[in-house]
This record gives sequence, C-alpha cells and structure tokens, in this order.
Amino acid sequence: MNRQEGAKGVILTGYFSNSEVLPPNSGVSSADEIGSSSLSRRTGQYSVQARAKNASGKPPYNRSNSQDSLDELAMDDYWKEVEHITLSGEGEQLEEVQLKVPDEGEQEEAWLKEAGLETLFDKSATDPEDIMVLLSTLTRTQAAAVEKRVETLHQTLRKRNKQHHVPDVRDIFKLPDGGGSKEEEAVSTERSENRKREITKDGQALEPAVQPETETDINLEVSFSDQALRYKEGSKSSGEAVTEADDKLPNFKLSRDKTGLTKVGDLSPQDMKKVHRLVLIEMTALFDTAGIDLKTHKAVKLKVKESGLFGVPLVTLLEQDQRRQPGTKVPFILQRIISRIEEEGLETEGLLRIPGATTRVKTVCEELEGKFYEGLFSWESLKQHDAASLLKLFIRELPHPLLTVEYLSAFIAVLKLPTKKQQLQALNLLVLLLPESSRDTLKALMEFFQRVIDHKEQNKMTLNNVAVVMAPNIFMFKGFRNKISKQQEFSMATETANIVRLLIRYQNLLWTIPKFIMNQVRKQNTENQKKMSKDRAMRKLLKKMAYEKHEKPEKAPTEACGSSQGFIRVQAPQFSKVSMAVQLTEDLQACDVLTRFLSQDSSLSVKREDLCLYEIGGNIKERCLDEETYMKDLLELNPSAEWFIKCVLR
Repeated sequence: MNRQEGAKGVILTGYFSNSEVLPPNSGVSSADEIGSSSLSRRTGQYSVQARAKNASGKPPYNRSNSQDSLDELAMDDYWKEVEHITLSGEGEQLEEVQLKVPDEGEQEEAWLKEAGLETLFDKSATDPEDIMVLLSTLTRTQAAAVEKRVETLHQTLRKRNKQHHVPDVRDIFKLPDGGGSKEEEAVSTERSENRKREITKDGQALEPAVQPETETDINLEVSFSDQALRYKEGSKSSGEAVTEADDKLPNFKLSRDKTGLTKVGDLSPQDMKKVHRLVLIEMTALFDTAGIDLKTHKAVKLKVKESGLFGVPLVTLLEQDQRRQPGTKVPFILQRIISRIEEEGLETEGLLRIPGATTRVKTVCEELEGKFYEGLFSWESLKQHDAASLLKLFIRELPHPLLTVEYLSAFIAVLKLPTKKQQLQALNLLVLLLPESSRDTLKALMEFFQRVIDHKEQNKMTLNNVAVVMAPNIFMFKGFRNKISKQQEFSMATETANIVRLLIRYQNLLWTIPKFIMNQVRKQNTENQKKMSKDRAMRKLLKKMAYEKHEKPEKAPTEACGSSQGFIRVQAPQFSKVSMAVQLTEDLQACDVLTRFLSQDSSLSVKREDLCLYEIGGNIKERCLDEETYMKDLLELNPSAEWFIKCVLR
C-alpha cells in the first residue's frame, strides 16, 4: 500500500508487520532500525521518510495548527493510542463481541420490520401504524429503496420455495385500476401529488420553492437522497466525474426555518418512532443513490454485567441512574469523570493524548466500582491524565460499541459518499438512528471534546489531535482487531479519525431532525387523525340512532385553546396559570411568549432556560419549540395546535 503524502511533510513508503521488518534474533528495536521519524506499534509499522524542513528550520507539521487535513505524521498519535490500548489490556480475559452476518434475505426482513413495513412480507403481523399512510408520504428515492428490499426478499423467498406471501413491488406502488380500494387510491393520489411537486412540465426534476442555498448551506426541506440523485444526474449530464471530496471542512450551516428547527429530544416518543422509520428509509435511499451496498451486522448476545460502572450496557447504567434521578440521559459516572477533568482546567498540554498510569487507572476503576454510588470515592486525589484515561476506558469497556454493531459499518461507509455535504447528511441520519442511550452519550462526549479543542492554544489539542486520539477508543470494540487484517486496520485508521472529526466539528447540525422528515411525520399524523375522526363520527352516529330519545342537548362549543381572531391562547398548568392570550404578529417568536409569561409573574423561581413553549396536538403529538420559531408561520402549518409552557429536562 504505497502512497505519497502531499506537501504536508511525509512520504508513506509501505506498511509492514513486525515479523517482516525485523530479522529473527536481531536484538535491534524497530525504532532504532527504522529511524526516529518512523512509527512502531504491536500490530506493525510503516516507514516514514521525513521531508526537508522549511526555510525557518521548523518541521512542516505543527501539532497545534493542522485543522483541515489528517496528514500521516499526525496519525502518530493514533498508533500510540492503539499501542497503549493493547498494552493496558494485556492479561485480561475479556469476552469479545461476536458478530453475526445475516443470512440471505434475513437482512431485508429485518430492514422492513425496523422500517414499520413488516406487513409487506408478513400479513399476520400486527402494527398500530397504517402502512398505507407511511407509504403515501415517501419520496421517489425513498420508495425506490423500499421497492428494492421487497423485490430482493421476494426473489430470496422464491428460491427457498417458502409458502410466504410477499407482494409484488408493482402492487405496492402502482396506480390503481378502476377497481382499486379507497386506501390504494388515497396512497396513489398522495404519491402523485408528491411527484408533481418534484417534476416540471418537461419532466425534469425540480426542487420545491425554497430559499436559494449557497455551497455551504444544508437544505433540510428536500430529501437528502433526492438531492443526491440530482447531484448524480447533474454530474452525468455535464460529463463531470463524481470525485472524492477534498479534505477541507467547510463552514456548513442550516438554513433558518420560520417554523423552527427540531432537535433530538424535542418530540414525543410516538413521533420519534415515526422519525426513526422514515430516517432508516431515507438513509438507505441515500446510500442506494450513491451505489453503496450497506451490509449490517448483528451482535450475538453476550453474558454482560447487570450492575456496576465499567463493562455495563449503557441502558443498564441509565436504568440504575434513573432510579436515583429520573430523566437522566447520560450515565452519572461519565458525567463525573468529565467534571473531574474540567475541574483541573482544560489548558493542560496533551490532555486526552497523554495516558495516565495503567496500574493507577486499574486501581481507580476497582475503587469506583465499590465507592461511587456511596459517595465515598476521593475525586480530589484523581490525577487529570488518569481521569482522561478512565474516560477512554469507559467507552472501550462498553459491551457493545457506542455507535452500535448494527450501524458501525454504515458510519465508516459515510466517507464513500462523493461530497462533504452528502457525508454530513448521512451522519445526520445515522445519529438519529442510534438508540437514545448511545445518541445522548455520544452528544455529551462530542460537547466535551469541543470544549477541549476550544483551549487548543494552551493544550495543543486541535480538532485533528482529539479525533485521532479518540477514534480507536470509539471504533475499537472488544475483539475488533482480531476480526480485521492489519492492512484493513491501517486503512481504517484515517477513515475512523475523519468520522470523529466530522462528529465533533458539526455536532450542532447532526442532532437536528430535517424538516422534510418532520413534514412526513405531520402528514402521517394528519391522515391518521382523519381516519380516527371518521371512526368517532360513525360511533357517535350509531350511538345517536340507538339512544336518540335519551340523548342530552349538546353544549355550545367553547373557545378553542389554540387560537382565535389573531390571538393564541397559551396555557401553563404547571404554574397554576389557566391561560394567557398573546396577540399574533408577523415578528412574534416563541422566545417573546416565554418573556411575556415570566414578566407577568415575578414570583416564579424557575429559570428561563428550563422553560419551553410546546406545540401540542393537530398534526404533531408534542414538540418543544426552538425559541426562534415564528408563531404565525407555525400556526399556518398546524392550525389545530394548542400551546403550553412547561419545564423541560435538559
């Protein structure tokens, strides 16, 4: 594997295992034999030929200022971290994570089940969600992803000669003939309307009318996979090759939406379930568009610890913490370790890079297991570098990787996408797919890493340095190195470090739910409500017919709590406030409503940052509003909503 590094300062001439580099009984260390600028580790070495120094006499690479690219010399810290991880784990008999590759057809079945489309291959499956409503909201690329999985499963089951009904894909998305059911007609009508919005009169794809985007804007209103398809078709028609994006990190930003951004944690569990299904379909469609075949793995069940701190599943840790403090989203032990590191100041040079003493760290682990919850552990005696090593050990000791066995390969495959924008969009979707425990813990870690980077002038830990040091801790789960070749490990080093770079750099974007997904959720809720209303009307009619003589006169309708004649009525039952009328103006934002609420009652002891204005009902179950949400615009999107002020758990 030979490749030449650019002007950054090194030539990578080859990768060798230790047995290949050192002759038997040579008695010479690899570092002595290859030279001071070469790299040595248990897994092997690569020989590095240093370039000439620049005119100032300084080496071309400086640890504190390389932010845009990962040169090979910067990867020195990666292999040092790998070596430290290997040495610190010597002598321990840890149960490895066993991976299972799905059988033929099994992956498609699991995918359709996770996407809420189980009834497409199993008519006996019961699902409260209406599959026809879900299908009616899909974009053309999302529909293609579903069609592909159904067709693959169909072919697989035919090979097995199973008596298993899988509908033909043409039956799922076809336009109805005259005898089609009303449900089929509704789906087809909805899909036709979706496609009309996407296609012009001459048949060319057309993006919905939104604000024009610049090169660094992230468009959340149009399906990412549809954007990728247009990019791909545009590249073909112009004769341009779709080449790998350069290694610069643009200043991506989200286009402001007057109806407000929606972050993870803002929605109810019911709507998040819909989000998960739609995001899975969208993520798959995005990779399909780029011709990337994702092979998922399943983790074989392991016997894991049911209590303790290290080597305990995240879900178990959170359950035991939530018994002590309801609403906890990040394990107490991780929060406390981060606090200890920060107590000593983030200006310490080499923070996260310089390891603590292995024996001390192991001793501290044992002490914490017995004393943490009793509050008897002496945190003041814990050295900062030891605390940083504890942090990394906590991540590595998780029974399953933080990014999950199911999606780990997808995270790595992100870099195969042709542009940085598509890579970022894919990461956004993958973060949303993570289990809540992994997603919240990952966010806490990324926020901490950014705080470390904010002090890079003092601690010499740039974005690259932190990413390089943390990548092996996040991606190397138990037994990982036994499952790949040395060549694969070498290739993955820069890839995994780049993924961690993107997670840290763009964390403010990655935990956002795209608006096109939110629109699909709203559409599903609207259709489900229509059906429920019809059912209620029918029951009411039957009841009236049966008990008409005994029925009491209906009361006059009361004023709606949502809005009336240019006002919205805001309720705050937690604070004994019946309601508050707020006049709608073009410039009224959610933050203005909160400010007015607090100004009317000075006796409230609640902090402003602990309050949120909620949109409840209509086409959404519950949503905590972004403070920059324009209320009039949101009311037009959801005219049946009611408005509540409540405390929110951060």
